[in-house]
Amino acid sequence: MSDPSDPTHPSRRQFLYGAGLGIGGLTLASPLLAACSNGLGGSSSSSTKLKIGFVSPRTGAAAGFGEPDGYVLGLARKAFAGGLQIGGKKYDIEIIDKDSQSNPQRSAQVANDLIHGGNVDLMLTTSTPETVNPVSDACEANGVPCISTVVPWEAWYFGRGAKPGQPSPFKYVYHFCFGVEQFDQTYTHLWPQVATNKKVGVMWPNDADGNAIRTSLGPLLKKAGYTIVDPGAYTDGTNDYSSQIALFKKQQCEIFNTFPIPPDFATFWQQAAQQGYRPKIAQIAKTGLFPTQVEALGAIGVGLAGGAYWSPTWTYASPLTGLSSKQLGDGYTAASGKQWTQQLGPSLALFDVAAAALKAGSDPTNKAAVAKAIGSLEVDTTVGHLAWGKGPVANVVATPIVGGQWVKTTSGKFPLDFVICDNTPDPKIPIAAKLHAYGA
Repeated sequence: MSDPSDPTHPSRRQFLYGAGLGIGGLTLASPLLAACSNGLGGSSSSSTKLKIGFVSPRTGAAAGFGEPDGYVLGLARKAFAGGLQIGGKKYDIEIIDKDSQSNPQRSAQVANDLIHGGNVDLMLTTSTPETVNPVSDACEANGVPCISTVVPWEAWYFGRGAKPGQPSPFKYVYHFCFGVEQFDQTYTHLWPQVATNKKVGVMWPNDADGNAIRTSLGPLLKKAGYTIVDPGAYTDGTNDYSSQIALFKKQQCEIFNTFPIPPDFATFWQQAAQQGYRPKIAQIAKTGLFPTQVEALGAIGVGLAGGAYWSPTWTYASPLTGLSSKQLGDGYTAASGKQWTQQLGPSLALFDVAAAALKAGSDPTNKAAVAKAIGSLEVDTTVGHLAWGKGPVANVVATPIVGGQWVKTTSGKFPLDFVICDNTPDPKIPIAAKLHAYGA
């Protein structure tokens, strides 16, 4: 069942603990209200139907993350069509998807709609703090098990109130995603492939992700011998980056790194080209994840370095659907006519985890029992083997992000392709090329 309003149907550990970022101003659903509807953490009913909620950004600023949702949801619904056998009983599965519209308030609203109106037994959510954190908060407050991904884990864990060195405050919500350590591993192994002066000009915005990266990744890069040239946090939506560009040119920053929203990077990169700033390595994150974002830049998009949390060259498969990573990517292209996008992997992995979580106990309608089971769950997924309860902190599995580069494709079907150049966070992922200097 689709949302009717959807028009498109951050020692090393100490550094990492500094990566919390706040999502303020969100109104959470009352635990008392939740207790009055179904019972906090209890069984929703004696029904043989299980309901799974799925919240992602299909429209708005983060809509690129939601682009493959329709295809992934179709695969999941097909895989669940025959129901699930759990404890000797067959359960039909209904997936109810909602568009967060890339907005925190909307995310909280649809989460509560799914909890109180949809009576979901399990919630899944993905892509950016603006969507994932409010949904996770609503589920924790209302005793509904929730699994999430594609938000740096420090932003999800510390950003929602967890404190360094203290026990986890969360009983119902669980997460799998890369973190600051994975970025540090990738950057400090990828960048040496091109000879530079190790001076890094950074554009880290005054937002949740940017502030976390400045707090945690910056010190790690300095520890690795890089000089950080930071003109200061800028405001999202800035239109003139002349002062920052002038500083990077004056300091001869041969590496550039940024974590912006897509429109801001497009504006900055066009101005950098016009004003003659051409670093040897242009390392972007948060934007440039998807082909359409890089293609829109034209010639100045070729050679940008990025990170990948999944690609069709991953050696992992989905146990729910039986599809290999290559089959997943090829299938999406065949069905949509569009190039693969790395969001395919983690979105399908959510459903791999969901199936395993629901089958982990004898009563999948007992929300507290399902949530407890996820805390020690081990499951193979499209993004690899996930095992909760083994760190880096409770409720979290840290997954790899590997380094690569956007290059002109050799197939001709699509103008660009993303090739893996470093696999330090996960040696099982094959390397396809060596990083070359931007513009070389």
